[in-house]
Amino acid sequence: MIARLAALSVALVVGVVVIHGAVPELPQIHRLPFAQLPPAIGTWQSAGDIPIDEESLRVLNADDYVNRLYVSGNVGVDLFMAYYGTQRQGDTMHSPMNCLPASGWQPMSTDRVQLPLDGRAPINTNRVLIQKALDKELVLYWYQSHGRTVASEYASKAYLVFDSLRQHRSDAALIRIITPVAAGQARATAVANDFVRALYPQLAAHIPD
Repeated sequence: MIARLAALSVALVVGVVVIHGAVPELPQIHRLPFAQLPPAIGTWQSAGDIPIDEESLRVLNADDYVNRLYVSGNVGVDLFMAYYGTQRQGDTMHSPMNCLPASGWQPMSTDRVQLPLDGRAPINTNRVLIQKALDKELVLYWYQSHGRTVASEYASKAYLVFDSLRQHRSDAALIRIITPVAAGQARATAVANDFVRALYPQLAAHIPD
């Protein structure tokens, strides 16, 4: 196992070097900014953007982002997306599993699930139950690039190397949805899944295939 992890680490390091030479400085990628994401998505209505402090934005170092609350009836979700036009060493996506504990949220359970979609390939996503004091929330997140959804951070980086060589592109996005677990984990999962199904058809305009 140690040898396999070491080999994977070496491969990723080599990949970063390859990317540095393979990716154009200004790839011609046409996309809509996240600010143009519709205020109404299915039955979900925007309740406004949530500000992010300057220090967090500096660490995020994304080319585009949105952090917005959507509500439907008496339930709500926090949608966060970060887009990177190019990824180089030090300019890659950050896993929520690094950011959430820094904000005081601790993961209580994690698993990977496939969220089925009508007429589309299922979304490969991470599902994490987090807690801070007595508050619990459910997190769904995945990495998306070129029409593919990936749950594994390592797989995302491997695809980054592959796409840089094959397409001369290293653009990708992180999508994260958070919703409270006040009514139970099963209900929170249903709420998050409903929002994701409404959101996903909108993403192609903002995260190019």
